[in-house]
Amino acid sequence: MPKRILLTLLLALAFQTAAYAQLDQNAVIRYSDLQHPVPGRSGMVAAQNRASAAVGAKILADGGNAVDAAIATGFSLAVTLPRAGNIGGGGFMLIHDAANDENIAIDYREMAPQKATRDMYLDENGDVDTNRSRFSHLAAGVPGTVSGFYAAHQKFGRLPWKQLLQPAIAQARDGIIVSYDLAGFLGARQSHLCRNEAACAYYYKADGTAYQPGDLLVQSDLAKSLERIAENGPDGFYKGDTADLIVAEMQRGGGLVDAASLAAYVPSIREVAAGSYRGYDIVTMPPPSSGGVHVLQMLNILEHFPVTEMGSGSADSIHLLAEVMRLAFADRSKHLGDPDHYDVPVEWLTSKDYGKQLASTIDMHKARNSNDVLPGVEPLFESEDTSHYSVMDKDRNVVSNTFTLNFSFGSGIAVAGAGFLLNNEMDDFAAKPGVMNAFGLLGGEANAIAAGKRPLSSMTPVIVFADGEPWFATGSPGGSRIITVVLQMIVNVIDHGMNLAEAANAPRMHHQWYPDELVLEPGFSPDTVRLLQQRGHTVVQSQNSSGSTQSVEYRDGVFRGASDTRRPGAGSVAPDEFIAHEE
Repeated sequence: MPKRILLTLLLALAFQTAAYAQLDQNAVIRYSDLQHPVPGRSGMVAAQNRASAAVGAKILADGGNAVDAAIATGFSLAVTLPRAGNIGGGGFMLIHDAANDENIAIDYREMAPQKATRDMYLDENGDVDTNRSRFSHLAAGVPGTVSGFYAAHQKFGRLPWKQLLQPAIAQARDGIIVSYDLAGFLGARQSHLCRNEAACAYYYKADGTAYQPGDLLVQSDLAKSLERIAENGPDGFYKGDTADLIVAEMQRGGGLVDAASLAAYVPSIREVAAGSYRGYDIVTMPPPSSGGVHVLQMLNILEHFPVTEMGSGSADSIHLLAEVMRLAFADRSKHLGDPDHYDVPVEWLTSKDYGKQLASTIDMHKARNSNDVLPGVEPLFESEDTSHYSVMDKDRNVVSNTFTLNFSFGSGIAVAGAGFLLNNEMDDFAAKPGVMNAFGLLGGEANAIAAGKRPLSSMTPVIVFADGEPWFATGSPGGSRIITVVLQMIVNVIDHGMNLAEAANAPRMHHQWYPDELVLEPGFSPDTVRLLQQRGHTVVQSQNSSGSTQSVEYRDGVFRGASDTRRPGAGSVAPDEFIAHEE
């Protein structure tokens, strides 16, 4: 490994150690080898920030279950990972309740404000004004995180609600050590965030300079907002002082999230989307997640090909994955939306018969032109920065949770006095049919803007079962790439026999129908690239990484966690570390 890269990794680990030690000065620190998951006997938490994973692991050690740990981890990420962790955004929580052998999907996706309209982002010429849909107060949907976490706690929580917020409150009030990762993102986004006075004040020093690794970042206003939530539950966010601050911010900037919209927000408990792949059961999020449906759809297609024999990273394997992804994203453009407002044909899209039909259209020797691939027709009978974390407890309860602000740091607009950023999830709607959103995704009437509607999402939390018992849970940030990253994790583990760490570290590819490009991470053989080009693929070799999977598993009596190395600061933590210390 080059010395520069090694020093960067050691620096990132050192600062995360400092942040973790703030939580428990005497905790034992262990980092996993890149090729082997972290082991544990009493559960596991994998998150995009190791200090936040430690918060969840400590909750497990204190007698909490997976849902308690997930809630505490999520609130901590609102402090340690402000570009994606949030109380001003929303997401999806997938839960396996071991006692009842039940799988639950909690949809706490943001909702369009009560005054939102179909053409609210079109200018006088009928064109989409992307500044309004992405970087203005109008870009914000009604946040769902607080309400979603509370709904999960009311149904499954074991420890008191108030206890679950105390670590995050302490982190915000007393400060966190700025990691290499956080310092890098804040430095890169300073001009963007400092267009908003409140955001600039929250994330940069009083003299206007950026925080450096090792500095202390105190978030006093966020601590107060978290304290109100701890004391009053959702009423501490959707009503009272915090709600007043949100409404005042909206009025200053011409946004639409008003008191009525906040009061009307409710999460939705949905039936999970479920399927199977080569004898393993797959449970994932239903719409308005598009990712769950299309991961199941793509797995159904892949079952008709000898993926294991092709080998990981081969030209055949990458070509097949690209063609499968092309088909799924074409269907996404037409058929996916909020099921409360649009009749999404989930059963058809995830059926084995439709998968077989699509498999028969794939030519293993030639790439199809995306112009020749249209969304399927149902028979008449029928945003880059997100955060994922996964939790398992000693009773085999599982949580796979993905939440986001959409863009890195959302709209870049903070709620003055409340300490958190506003999401820009309204850009995930189809502002105009046939016009791409920020991630290059196309949409139509199914994902059109409407008051109270939830925008379509690529977030894809997944739980995989072996012999009826939970085996592993995974998920990732990455905008439209989330879907393909999660697919490749499943294929790497099931078809190619990799452990979680190997599956996470394997180079990734991506295709999303339009733009008609096959995007490859570094690490693929030049010979493979040449063969793909000969088959007609427009290959784009990107220097940017795809995703940051956070995965946990239970097998052979041991819990294991693997946190993607693509983004510094992530980590997997077992409650054993705390239990061993306390004993």
